[in-house]
Amino acid sequence: MTTHLRADRAVFRFSGADAHKLLNDVVTGPIPASGAGDGEPAAAWALLSPQGKILAEGLAGHAEDAIWVDVHESVADDFFKRMKMYRLRAQAVIDDLRESHRVGFAQDAEPAGIRHTDRFGPLNIGWRVIAPVEATSDWIQNDAFYQAERIGVGIAHQGNDFAANEAFAHDIGLDILDGIDFAKGCYVGQEVVSRMKHRGTARRRPVIVSGIEGPAGSPVMAGGREAGQIGAVVDGRAVAILRLDRLTDLSAVTVCDKPVTLNLPVWAAYTFGESSADE
Repeated sequence: MTTHLRADRAVFRFSGADAHKLLNDVVTGPIPASGAGDGEPAAAWALLSPQGKILAEGLAGHAEDAIWVDVHESVADDFFKRMKMYRLRAQAVIDDLRESHRVGFAQDAEPAGIRHTDRFGPLNIGWRVIAPVEATSDWIQNDAFYQAERIGVGIAHQGNDFAANEAFAHDIGLDILDGIDFAKGCYVGQEVVSRMKHRGTARRRPVIVSGIEGPAGSPVMAGGREAGQIGAVVDGRAVAILRLDRLTDLSAVTVCDKPVTLNLPVWAAYTFGESSADE
């Protein structure tokens, strides 16, 4: 069994009688209330600003009477601060496990320990593993394999592909990938999410870009106009959050003045050239 270290992920553990309510009432996704942590699907979620922009995002899974959450290291301090603020008088403990635990990814065999299916909607690309630092010495100490896998299926990650307060939940496809619970009550930014769903105003979506000869952050040009920027590049491929309405001639799309190939993720419920309802 091979596990790949995801060194840029920070781990937090939410426990106590109100831990589930605290998380479920604040973030977009359907947070699991129970689970043994031995293979159940992890829940995708995002913590939004009141304006609907993503402040943090990741996966959440239940194990050992607690909910285990991972976020990108670049937003870990802000996420921890905000969740402590939202906690108020709730009977919940938020443990910062950045020093003691690590996140890994396994695919070729089911790993031991705390593990949840690394799942986004219909996708199941492997397992998210959480383990104490001392149990990770035999892990492969880089995440290139994981990054290539998630890029190949069009999953955009904060910190790798976009920064905090830069993208809406719909921009990274959380409405399609089961990262938004449209049935539960209010959470921060819920009005914006609901409006985008019912008015059909999402115009930026994840697209897989191949044949790249440029660094992350390079603009994607379509017919002389910028459609967005590419995220982290692995083996010449990246996920880019692009304006669909500007992608009408795929033969005229370039990155760093070099032609590239665009493909929609297999889970996409959108098309190239699509315009939002308000345009």
